[in-house]
Order: sequence, then structure tokens, then C-alpha cells
Amino acid sequence: MNASALPSTVDGWLALIEQRHGQQIELGLERVRTVRDALGAASEALVITVGGTNGKGSTCAMLEAILLAAGYRVGCYTSPHLLRYHERVRIDGREIDDAALADAFAAVERARGDTPLTYFEHGTLAAWSAFCRESLDVVILEVGLGGRLDAVNIFDADCAIVTSIAMDHMDYLGDTREQIGFEKAGIFRGGRPAVCGDPQPPASLLAHAEAIGARLWVSGRDFGFGGDRQQWGYWRYAAPPAQGELVRRGGLAYPALRGANQLLNASAVITALELLRERLPVSMQAIRQGLMLVEVPGRFQVLPGRPAVVLDVAHNPQAAGVLAENLGNMGFYPDTWAVLGMLGDKDVDGVIALMRERVDHWLLASLPGPRGLKAEELAVRLRAAGVEADIRCFDSPADAFAAARKSAAEGDRIVAFGSFLTVADVLAAIHAERH
Repeated sequence: MNASALPSTVDGWLALIEQRHGQQIELGLERVRTVRDALGAASEALVITVGGTNGKGSTCAMLEAILLAAGYRVGCYTSPHLLRYHERVRIDGREIDDAALADAFAAVERARGDTPLTYFEHGTLAAWSAFCRESLDVVILEVGLGGRLDAVNIFDADCAIVTSIAMDHMDYLGDTREQIGFEKAGIFRGGRPAVCGDPQPPASLLAHAEAIGARLWVSGRDFGFGGDRQQWGYWRYAAPPAQGELVRRGGLAYPALRGANQLLNASAVITALELLRERLPVSMQAIRQGLMLVEVPGRFQVLPGRPAVVLDVAHNPQAAGVLAENLGNMGFYPDTWAVLGMLGDKDVDGVIALMRERVDHWLLASLPGPRGLKAEELAVRLRAAGVEADIRCFDSPADAFAAARKSAAEGDRIVAFGSFLTVADVLAAIHAERH
């Protein structure tokens, strides 16, 4: 494609890339490595890579907030987005502007030649190109899928974090936790710090870290947390496994992100920063400030007003179990109205099993695309699971949410979950209503 025909906006680039490469997921590093080398973009910034089944977005957001509070220049690449693509690429806590991101897409296009790239691969390289044009101190990269063969993994991490290992994306990563753990561990690097926030990691993750010589800290063994209703404290050993001096950091305020699981994420974040402290010193004041200010849309996000509205992108059983626990800790609500939309390649029955006792009314939404489940199929799965509650079907999450708002009493709560697509559609509807 000649230069004059290249798109000038991010929307134009996304349309072109989607049209050119219909397959969204195609694991492997050779294509991306070839284009990265041709791109020639380099940065002196430290790289922190974050993988795992659940908790990646919250972990990236905590890292970003703390490092910004410490005065560093930070680039952060996450996925997927909720309302617009620019959410994926942030520089110093702000979404990248359209012109800069379009220029980065164009740079990747010029470098790729005849090498095909998927949507995610092109976007990952564009984010890297944009970061390399800035004088950044740190770049935070969120793995899209798995780790070992994910496009993000062509960049060597100075420190890698695996947040959790659970059953998801089994068509690509394997159908056992051991197989999935090995794929997640692929972001570790020999001789460099690696952090596992899962207190019960698969043996495959431990074995891979040992085989390559990664310096692995594991939650509950080498670091952890404790606390009461007012504050919490962090601890870690000086060296893994559970060796050396015991270091403690007390008097920490709870993260602004809601949910009991956030201390698992926060303690993994503090561990990573402690391990990088010689190159990237961060004060406890910056840690406290970052944790108090951190925000992530769609992760147990409770909107102000009545009825209460909870948005959560939970789309697998592990995340649904955390959501159910968090809902149980919210206090009493006469009725809970669920807006549920899911993709067909997820463990729908596992999610239903963990959420069924928390929901009084099911407002089911069809999701678009070949992977999207129809509301009627979700209804069949609910009834097969023995759910006898109120079940209704809608064409979209926005339609289901509108019905929930109309039906719910002021003291009730509405929880929209099951997919990024579900939460995105509900958020878009709320945004349109407000503006």
C-alpha cells in the first residue's frame, strides 16, 4: 500500500487491519519478531510484563498508579478496551492521542513489508513504537493471551508477574492447569526477577522458572499480606524460596479497587517494585498514594446512585467466584438483577454455577460475532443448571440493562458481567444517557 493511501486515523487503521486479517488470534512470535526488528524502535525504559488468567488489568493499573506517584514517566499497554481503542495505550496515565497512535500504526505498516500481522500483533508493535518515541522510565505490558507465544513476549521483561492460573482459553493454551501454567511462565526470563501472585502455582510454572534460572517469588511462600478492617501489611523474604531476612511494610491503606482479591494483586505489585528498587526506587509514600488513587473500569466497578450498579468483566469460573464473593460482602439488597452476556468458548456452566445463588433475576443478552452466544442459548444453559428464577432474553446488553433499570427497585442492585463486550455495551449506554 502506497503512503498516500494509508489511513490517517486510528479508526481507519483498525478497519483496515480487521479487513486484512480476519483471524483475531494466531499464536507465534516469528512474524512479530521479524517486524519488530525491521521497525528498529528501541527504548531504555525498564519493562514489566504482566500475565495471568485474571487480575492482569488491576495489576497493571496499580503498577502504573504507583510509578506515576513516584514521579516516573510510564507507558502502559493493556487489552482489551471497553469504549475506544486508545484506552489500550497510555502515556503518563493519559490515553494516547489519535495522531500519535495513527503514526505508530503507519510505522508498523511500513516495517512489516509482506509479513502478515493479526490485529493484536499490529497493535502491540504500534504501542511499542509509540512508547519508543517518548523518554519513558518504565513500560508496562499486559499479555493478551497465554504468555509464551503472545506478541508481548518478544520484549524481554526486566520483571515478569503472573497474577493467577486458571482454566480459560483452553483451545489455545491446553486443557489442564499444568499446561496453562507452562504457557503463562513463558514470560519469565533467566536471571531476572519473576513474581507469581497465585498461592498454589502449577508445578509446571515452578519447574520452568527453575529450568531457565528465573528468580521466582511465590505468593504465600516468599511474600504475602495480612490485615484487619482498617489497614493491611505486606511481608517478603529477602530471597526465594522463603530465605533470608524478613522484610515488612505496615500501615497500608486498602487499594481503591474493590474486592478481597485485590490484596493478592497489590502484594505481587509491591514485590515486583521491591525487586526492581535498585534501578527503580519507589517510596512507601508513592505506594500508598498509588493504591489509594488507582482506578480500573469494569473490574468490580460500583457506580454511584440507586439502584446500585456493579460492572465486572468476569468471564471464567475463577473470576465469577471472586465476583460472587465480592457481591456477598456488599451488604443486603432485596433483589439482584443480572445482565449476562457471554462468548461461546467460555465455561458458561462454571460461571452460572458460581453466580446462581447471588442472582434473583437473569436478564440475558445476545453478544455479536461468531463467538457470541445468543440469549436464548444462555437461557437453555441456565434452565439445565436448575435455575428457576426469573429469566428474560434481550438482543443486546444495553437492552437488558435498560430493562433492569426499569424493573429494579431503588434498594436493589444490578450486576452486568460475563464478558468485556457485555460491560462495554452497558458502559456505552450509560455514557450516552449522561451525555
